[in-house]
Amino acid sequence: MRHPHPRTTRRRVAGALTAGLLCTAGLAAPAVAAPARHPVAAPSPADGLALTPPMGFNNWNSTHCRADFNEAMVKGIADLFVAKGLKDAGYQYVNLDDCWALPNRDADGKLVPDPARFPNGIKAVADYVHGKGLKLGIYTSAGFKTCNSAGFPGALGHESSDAQQFADWGVDYLKYDNCNNLGVDAKLRYRTMRDALEATGRPIVYSICEWGENKPWEWASDVGQLWRTTGDISDSWGSMLSILKQNLPLAPYAGPGHWNDPDMLEVGNGGMTDTEYRSHFSLWSVMTAPLLIGTDLRKASRATFDILDNKEVIAVDQDPLGKQGTVVSSTGGRWVIAKEMKDGSRAVALFNESGSAQRIATTASAVGLPDAPAYTLRDLWQHRSYNTAGTLAATVPAHGTVLLRVAADPDWAANPPAAELGLDGSPFVEAGTPAALTTSVTDLGRTSARGVSVSLTGPDGWTVRATSATTAAALATGKSLRTGWRVTAPAGTPTGSYGLTLKASYRSPTGESVTGALPLTATVVLPPPTGTSYLSDLPWLSATSGWGPVERDTSNGESAAGDGHPITLGGVVHAKGLGVHAESEVSFYTGKACEKVTADIGVDDEKGLKGTVAFEIWADGTKAASTGVLNNAQPAQPLTADVTGAQVVRLVVTDGGDGIDSDHADWADARLSC
Repeated sequence: MRHPHPRTTRRRVAGALTAGLLCTAGLAAPAVAAPARHPVAAPSPADGLALTPPMGFNNWNSTHCRADFNEAMVKGIADLFVAKGLKDAGYQYVNLDDCWALPNRDADGKLVPDPARFPNGIKAVADYVHGKGLKLGIYTSAGFKTCNSAGFPGALGHESSDAQQFADWGVDYLKYDNCNNLGVDAKLRYRTMRDALEATGRPIVYSICEWGENKPWEWASDVGQLWRTTGDISDSWGSMLSILKQNLPLAPYAGPGHWNDPDMLEVGNGGMTDTEYRSHFSLWSVMTAPLLIGTDLRKASRATFDILDNKEVIAVDQDPLGKQGTVVSSTGGRWVIAKEMKDGSRAVALFNESGSAQRIATTASAVGLPDAPAYTLRDLWQHRSYNTAGTLAATVPAHGTVLLRVAADPDWAANPPAAELGLDGSPFVEAGTPAALTTSVTDLGRTSARGVSVSLTGPDGWTVRATSATTAAALATGKSLRTGWRVTAPAGTPTGSYGLTLKASYRSPTGESVTGALPLTATVVLPPPTGTSYLSDLPWLSATSGWGPVERDTSNGESAAGDGHPITLGGVVHAKGLGVHAESEVSFYTGKACEKVTADIGVDDEKGLKGTVAFEIWADGTKAASTGVLNNAQPAQPLTADVTGAQVVRLVVTDGGDGIDSDHADWADARLSC
């Protein structure tokens, strides 16, 4: 559903470990081999529209209905598409969302552009955009009013007239929303506008935005070129993750001219980290989703442009075969998603859903590649190429994604061997007390890594000493150099996250030097208190929430910190606990010294009958307790987990499988016994 106000405020504390990617070398991209068998291309639609997912811009996520959405903004975005190279990267649509019109039609029943926002009218804006070699999109709703509360006119009953106006103005793309539809059958409403657009004779890409309510993927392939599969996205990790999980299973329905649309991009809007935005962009691309920029590019950072302009990632999205990526595996927050490409290669996303770094691994065979002596592996964010004997693996930072393109390439030996840098365990450090860490460098290539050496450095004042060998003459395929380290933070070091860097260097068989670095995060922690403590009184390692921050001793209010209410489950008020909004995760350091977590859990009363969630308690990598799907009609449920021997305990709330809207969840009276 469209929310009039963005819900993006979050509190995030760095997790116990973040990490980098493969050990890398800067090399030109290799030519990929011809596939062993040619894939059968999906049939192309006769109208030739949207043969690849549409790419462009939509103002809604950055401006909503504020006054800064106007003609100057739209022209400025078009200018930036050209000046910043986004047009050359494939972005072409500059789309207007709600609030472009006056609230009332004219005496002839025609739509009237708001003269304050668009003093020269929509056609003048379209002409300007077209003059840049770009295309213009517009918005209305399949109802008598659009979704904004100001009550702008929708197209229900005016389809032919409105479609002709759009065509006369030079519109190239229509987003057709779902508000105020009077209960008219969705198929009828959307087909009526399809027919009206076709009658104009102008090619207009038709975006069906009915939020997936009537499963448009099952009936809309001959109606529009794309259809929304979910409710609106918001600029938060939980929202992005929920939409990802709803859209992934719909891969069979996507193809040239008919695309699953998991909503616009939030990259650059500030509610997520750059690591999370890279994941967002990677995952939308491997899902063959429309790429509609949702941030005001006039204010965008260099990091935002670097994400949006990654042509190697865009090429995954725009591959002409049009296959949506499918899930290969998804265990413990470690996702492998693979997408078949027209040239026979595979795009492979190694995605870490969890709040701490994890090793994610798969094989060339598992992602659908034929047997081969070796493969060329291209890291699409590092823009570097290697050879691999078949293992695809990386230590992936919390909420990060490594995006690879892998091919059975006869020229694989022209690339150096891939080397995976890793760390065993999680580097928690109690100030003044030495912590033992073990790093590894593993040859994933078909060729040997020679003259291997590693180093580990920490912050100023920290002591980092190797306790075993830091060099190896050579590493054959699958072999590792494992090095022990003793790391000590000075006494009195405040709790928090501190950077370490693992560096490795080696030579390929041809003598090419390869260097790589794995940024790590050591977390200075306090030992857990003895006895039984309320979790809301303890420091957490990390905390994420779908909307709003995780709250201590109140419910989640979806926006700023402290905007919740007393935790209430089934009419019973609880003074202590954690209030979250799905998808959420809160982790605590337990130092292998605790035995039990207890809580009364459920959906907070403040959302009435809305909201469905499920609760999980994890002890390190083991699910120690969980519930089925709970709703507000159910009373508080007791939940107990044995966490004996765990270094980290995580409290997780998922969305119950139906999206995160109204998913206010409470960990009432949550206690930790140590």
